[in-house]
Amino acid sequence: MGRPRTFDQPAALAAALDQFWRRGYEATSVRDLAGAMSITGASLYNAFGDKRSLFRRCLHAYVDTYARKRIAELDASDDPIRGIRAFFDDLVKASLRDRRGCLLVNSAMEVAPWDAEFATLIEQCLLEIEDGFYRALKRLPVSGPRQSPGNERSTARLMLSTVMALRVLARAGGEEERLRSIARSAVALAEGGPHL
Repeated sequence: MGRPRTFDQPAALAAALDQFWRRGYEATSVRDLAGAMSITGASLYNAFGDKRSLFRRCLHAYVDTYARKRIAELDASDDPIRGIRAFFDDLVKASLRDRRGCLLVNSAMEVAPWDAEFATLIEQCLLEIEDGFYRALKRLPVSGPRQSPGNERSTARLMLSTVMALRVLARAGGEEERLRSIARSAVALAEGGPHL
């Protein structure tokens, strides 16, 4: 019978996530991961499997911690427009505070082109965000200057594209007013989006 694990697995997973988020999948070695996690390479393999398995766990942890939290807040908002505005306000603040970008978006550009499994996983996670916007848009009143019925899916896709653009621009050092202006445009789409 093997010895029980003596390290804090959630803390180790958070440290691994940080490495992948800062450096990307390819540039992060098992040695880098083990060092950041304060464990041996053998302990890493025993607890998390290989680098690929650990990366998969980190992607899931990232989505649970960041994307699904924002989506849940959007779903819980009494006023969909206020919820969308809060979503983008929070996103801009987080993007300015932490210039690592979005692990999903970073991975979509780095890993997805050559790895079908991760491409599918990333696409599913991004679709969850799109679906969150779609549900919010479907809750808008039909009458008035707001979203026209039938345009919700197209507008939700544009809003997801805005999320991705904001994260990339912030990582590239984009200035605050530029990011806020883009976020305001996304909210305006929800308030009275064009016929797409």
